[in-house]
Formats: sequence, structure tokens, C-alpha cells
Amino acid sequence: MTVAVAIPGYLVGTWKVDPAHSEISFTTRHLMITKVRGRFTSYDATILTAPDPLESSVTATIDLTSVDTGNETRDNHLRSADYLEAAKYPTMTYRSTGVRRPAEGWAIDGELTLHGVTRSVSLDVEVGGFGADTFGGQRVGFTATTQISRRDFGIDLTIPMDGGGVAVGDKVSISLEIQAVLQEEET
Repeated sequence: MTVAVAIPGYLVGTWKVDPAHSEISFTTRHLMITKVRGRFTSYDATILTAPDPLESSVTATIDLTSVDTGNETRDNHLRSADYLEAAKYPTMTYRSTGVRRPAEGWAIDGELTLHGVTRSVSLDVEVGGFGADTFGGQRVGFTATTQISRRDFGIDLTIPMDGGGVAVGDKVSISLEIQAVLQEEET
């Protein structure tokens, strides 16, 4: 039995992510003492909101060559065969396989393909809201987070440090701040 879920202002439709008002970012440990932050500046995503929110879906493609940590030398190293191997695997993709309603918030289950490897990855999602924009259109906002192991995706460069630990951590926290625009239906 499907239980109706009330989301204020909820609209059914196809939504395209607005890159000017969205961000896909990540953090990982560096030298085991600090976190390095970065983001991807080129991506495309489509969200389909269904009459029953639990039947909604999302697909996304991220251009790995667009990685930006604010340091060109580090960015080039991340694009290299040591990490993302962006020349061979230029994109990362995500395709949802289901939407759940855990005790708090929402969860989107899906398949993340990175570095030629596909793994199941769930996103913890907070619905920011639905509303009109200043141009007469409709917008929706979401925040989503997850954590992945880079080793699970075959990215296994490990540089040991004197005294223990590694130069770059295995766990990568991913954060998405998404604003999307409702697309007009074609007639």
C-alpha cells in the first residue's frame, strides 16, 4: 500500500538543474590532519517528479575534467591516471533506482559509475522546497549528501606517511546543493 506524502508546493514534471544556482562538491582528508574541498563545474541532471514522490527519479552526468579545488596543480593530478583518469573516463554518472522515505528526510538509491566501475550509492536528501521564480517559472531545491570509498571505484593510489596514515584519505564526502527549473511540456 502506498502512503501519500505531502510536500508543500509539490509539482509533477521534468526539471533541469540550473548550474548557476547549484553545486556538486566533495571533501576528503589530506595528510590525515585537514580536509581538501573541491567541486565540479560542469554537469547535467534531470529530475522527474512523479505523482507519487516515491516513484520519482534522477539522472546526472558530471564532467570529471571540470574538477576544481582552487589549485591547478592539484586539479591536474586529480585528472591524471593516479585518481580520476579523466582522459579515459571523462564522466561520472548517477541513475536512481528508487526513492525511499526513511525515519527522517528522504533517500534516493541509485547506481554511480566512476572510473569504469558501477556501485550502488544512496543519497540522503532534504527537500528545500518548490516555488515560483522571478521569471514566471517554477523551481525546486534539494540538498543531498553521501560518502563513498574511492577504492570501491578502483581509485587506489595510497601514499603512506611516516608515522602512519596516508596522504589522501579513502573516504570522499559528496554534497549536492541543487536548484532545478521546471521544463515546459512539449505539445
